[in-house]
Amino acid sequence: QVQLVESGGGLVQAGGSLRLSCVVSGRTFSNYAMAWFRQAPGKEREIVAGIHWTGGITYYPNSVKGRFTISRDNAKNTVYLRMTVLKPEDTAVYYCAVDRTVRRGVLTATQSEYDYWGQGTQVTVSS
Repeated sequence: QVQLVESGGGLVQAGGSLRLSCVVSGRTFSNYAMAWFRQAPGKEREIVAGIHWTGGITYYPNSVKGRFTISRDNAKNTVYLRMTVLKPEDTAVYYCAVDRTVRRGVLTATQSEYDYWGQGTQVTVSS
């Protein structure tokens, strides 16, 4: 059974930083792309970062580019999301997810291509 467990959320002031972690079990972590999504109240879930299974390709939407960094440690089956210069509009529940396709050639940002999700961790940025 595939499980993803996130940690690291919390309350932070605008301009601050947080690092989220997501530990994956039940799947050969190093063979799968990973991504972080977020969902704010009243809004649709959106991708904020993705990392190819090789670790050599990453993706960020313009809203977080330059502020967020995704990384992975295959030895620890863990993907991280380093968030800096946080803004109140970054307030959301953050989810990690694993690609459904082993060793996919491209890095996809499509939610339906990620088949297992964590429970979510709340990030609140105060102004």
